[in-house]
Amino acid sequence: MTFQLVIRNGTIVDGLGGEPYVGDVAVSDGVIAAVGTVTGSGDREIDATGLLVTPGFVDLHTHYDGQAIWSDRLNPSSAHGVTTAVMGNCGVGFAPCRPEDHETLVDVMAGVEDIPGVVMVDGLPWTWETFPEFLDALDARDRDIDVAAFLPHSPLRVYVMGERGVNREPATAEDLALMRKLAAEAVEVGALGFASSRLTIHKTESGQPIPSFDAAQAEIEAIARGVDDAGGGLIQFVPDLFATDYEQALQSVFDAAAEVGLPVTFTLAIGNAGPPLHLDALRMVEKANQNGGEITAQIFPRPIGLVLGLGLSGHPFVLYPSYRELAHLPLAERVAEMRKPEVRERILNDTPAGDGHPLMFAAQAFEWMFPLEDPPNYEPDRSDSIAERARARGVSPLEEAYDRVLEDDGQAMLMVTLANFRDGSLDTVAELIRRDDVVLGLGDGGAHYGMICDASFPTYMLTHWVRDRAEGRLSLAETVRELTSVPARVAGFEDRGRIAVGFKADLNVIDAQGLRLHRPVVVHDLPAGGRRLDQSAEGYVATIVSGEIIAENGVPTDARPGRLVRGRRPLPA
Repeated sequence: MTFQLVIRNGTIVDGLGGEPYVGDVAVSDGVIAAVGTVTGSGDREIDATGLLVTPGFVDLHTHYDGQAIWSDRLNPSSAHGVTTAVMGNCGVGFAPCRPEDHETLVDVMAGVEDIPGVVMVDGLPWTWETFPEFLDALDARDRDIDVAAFLPHSPLRVYVMGERGVNREPATAEDLALMRKLAAEAVEVGALGFASSRLTIHKTESGQPIPSFDAAQAEIEAIARGVDDAGGGLIQFVPDLFATDYEQALQSVFDAAAEVGLPVTFTLAIGNAGPPLHLDALRMVEKANQNGGEITAQIFPRPIGLVLGLGLSGHPFVLYPSYRELAHLPLAERVAEMRKPEVRERILNDTPAGDGHPLMFAAQAFEWMFPLEDPPNYEPDRSDSIAERARARGVSPLEEAYDRVLEDDGQAMLMVTLANFRDGSLDTVAELIRRDDVVLGLGDGGAHYGMICDASFPTYMLTHWVRDRAEGRLSLAETVRELTSVPARVAGFEDRGRIAVGFKADLNVIDAQGLRLHRPVVVHDLPAGGRRLDQSAEGYVATIVSGEIIAENGVPTDARPGRLVRGRRPLPA
């Protein structure tokens, strides 16, 4: 028998947590046709001796809503073994949207997700108005990996309520009825469910809270009922992690979901210090699930944070008037100016002025700020912080940061660990990853182009958590399970995430010992020459989508088999 593809003699990690074993995997017509000992031949064969063979990874939390329209590659995600990416998270996106509201949604995405407005203006053709039309636009685009989408709350609210929605006025009974109808329409054509956010720092570029910020529980419930009317789906939610009513906000969504009977996945962050509020949230999850709910907390497997640098959206001096006088200069000229003693003294003695991105409050969190070198260390020792380095040198943290950002001709980067780095380690993260009510997510691929590059987390899982960490390591089998079948199950994708006959042939062939994660780099490949952070890895021998090889040894091929996944997918027959 001849197959489309045969992977020979690899160490198969099935995605369900089973013990790895050596065997072959054969593919025909985009699905797995045989596993074990394959006697037939393949039109293409890969010798995987000494290599891992895993299912393709599923990323539940991305923002490729724009990139999936203007690009045929969804990197960084596709460079790190991801074969299915879910977008529309946090309740922000580009549909539904009337022509007169284009600028409003661009303002929302520019503020919340740090996507430059000019990139969206140049890159989005706006050939859609309704959400079904947006999915059709996605469906018409060839790309490397599969995508799926939530119906985002903020565009829906603006579409239904216009300026009243932008101003966050209460929805009327007529508004709620139309939201319910449109939610059902979206799910009928392939939305996975709907996504919302009431996070304080989720603001528009003009500084206003996003339209969904303080939407009432009745509004959440109305949209949820629309999802249920069309057969059901998932609610994705970002609570206000900085609010005193954090538990109340969570409970309101849990109650709405329970009333309708829908599953929920929500963002969970671990405070670096102070009361362990994440434990209260998990107790709420346990109680809800004991009462018949289906709730998972999304956790990011390394610190939630920012990347700072002179070539990026933020750094410790970005709001200083004396620095802003130089900000227009090309990087090399700016660095030359900043190295002058008189300029250095003027900036160091200046004070911030004006408003910046909501996350810029962290630009001088020197106790939690670290150099980000190559290879990057995402679990650094506290003694390596900018504050501790400054104490060792006998200078101020501001001086230490100033000298650091000028290194490597201004290409140096600093990492701020905002959360998940409790007491200076990731031990708490390790405990949570192993829980059945926790799922990996929050990589944010396609967003925060100048501040965050976290879509590489699958590679980090396989290197740091499986291979390199001295204590508290995770097993290979459980880690692959957390990257594949678990997020697939949460999303409702029963057709992928495991290596078994009949399942979708999304696969990775990986050199586990040769796997290396590199420091992010700045590239200018967005529409209008826009800048973004990208991050590469070594060790991915092949990444396969629907049986076609989309990358070999880190080099993309011409294959573009990725498709839009419309709605939940059943188990293969």
